[in-house]
Amino acid sequence: MADFADGGLIRERSFVEKLSALNPDDYRGQEVLIKGCAGMPIPTWAFMMVAARVAQAADRVTFGEKAAPMVVFEREG
Repeated sequence: MADFADGGLIRERSFVEKLSALNPDDYRGQEVLIKGCAGMPIPTWAFMMVAARVAQAADRVTFGEKAAPMVVFEREG
Protein backbone atom coordinates (compact mmCIF):
# COMPACT_ATOMS: atom_id res chain seq x y z
CA MET A 1 0.00 0.00 0.00
CA ALA A 2 2.96 2.30 0.53
CA ASP A 3 3.41 2.37 -3.26
CA PHE A 4 0.09 4.19 -3.51
CA ALA A 5 0.87 6.80 -0.84
CA ASP A 6 1.33 10.46 -1.60
CA GLY A 7 3.25 12.34 1.05
CA GLY A 8 2.80 9.52 3.55
CA LEU A 9 -0.97 9.36 3.10
CA ILE A 10 -3.45 7.68 0.80
CA ARG A 11 -5.01 10.56 -1.14
CA GLU A 12 -7.94 9.57 -3.31
CA ARG A 13 -6.99 11.42 -6.50
CA SER A 14 -3.37 10.24 -6.68
CA PHE A 15 -4.36 6.77 -5.43
CA VAL A 16 -6.88 6.33 -8.25
CA GLU A 17 -4.33 7.54 -10.82
CA LYS A 18 -1.71 5.09 -9.58
CA LEU A 19 -4.21 2.24 -9.36
CA SER A 20 -5.42 2.80 -12.92
CA ALA A 21 -1.80 2.50 -14.10
CA LEU A 22 -1.56 -0.94 -12.46
CA ASN A 23 -1.90 -3.67 -15.08
CA PRO A 24 -3.94 -6.61 -13.71
CA ASP A 25 -2.39 -8.92 -16.32
CA ASP A 26 0.94 -8.57 -14.50
CA TYR A 27 -0.67 -10.71 -11.78
CA ARG A 28 -2.28 -13.35 -14.01
CA GLY A 29 -2.24 -16.75 -12.32
CA GLN A 30 -0.40 -15.47 -9.26
CA GLU A 31 -1.11 -15.19 -5.55
CA VAL A 32 -1.08 -11.54 -4.47
CA LEU A 33 -0.54 -10.40 -0.89
CA ILE A 34 -1.76 -6.89 -0.09
CA LYS A 35 0.26 -5.83 2.91
CA GLY A 36 -0.95 -3.32 5.44
CA CYS A 37 1.19 -0.45 6.57
CA ALA A 38 1.67 0.25 10.27
CA GLY A 39 3.28 3.62 9.51
CA MET A 40 0.20 5.25 7.98
CA PRO A 41 -3.57 4.88 8.07
CA ILE A 42 -5.02 2.99 5.09
CA PRO A 43 -8.70 3.54 4.30
CA THR A 44 -10.72 0.36 3.86
CA TRP A 45 -11.82 1.47 0.39
CA ALA A 46 -8.17 1.55 -0.74
CA PHE A 47 -7.61 -2.12 0.14
CA MET A 48 -10.87 -3.04 -1.56
CA MET A 49 -9.97 -1.18 -4.75
CA VAL A 50 -6.53 -2.81 -4.99
CA ALA A 51 -8.04 -6.26 -4.36
CA ALA A 52 -10.70 -5.72 -7.01
CA ARG A 53 -8.11 -4.58 -9.54
CA VAL A 54 -5.67 -7.48 -9.12
CA ALA A 55 -8.47 -10.06 -8.75
CA GLN A 56 -9.26 -9.50 -12.42
CA ALA A 57 -6.29 -11.74 -13.21
CA ALA A 58 -4.82 -13.18 -9.99
CA ASP A 59 -5.71 -16.67 -8.79
CA ARG A 60 -5.71 -15.61 -5.15
CA VAL A 61 -5.65 -12.32 -3.26
CA THR A 62 -4.76 -12.17 0.42
CA PHE A 63 -4.39 -9.37 2.93
CA GLY A 64 -2.15 -8.96 5.95
CA GLU A 65 1.25 -10.47 6.59
CA LYS A 66 2.97 -13.36 4.83
CA ALA A 67 2.95 -15.48 8.01
CA ALA A 68 -0.83 -15.21 8.49
CA PRO A 69 -2.60 -13.91 5.38
CA MET A 70 -6.38 -13.56 5.19
CA VAL A 71 -7.91 -14.73 1.90
CA VAL A 72 -10.12 -12.08 0.30
CA PHE A 73 -10.47 -13.67 -3.15
CA GLU A 74 -9.79 -17.08 -4.63
CA ARG A 75 -10.49 -18.08 -8.22
CA GLU A 76 -12.37 -21.33 -8.56
CA GLY A 77 -11.32 -24.07 -10.89
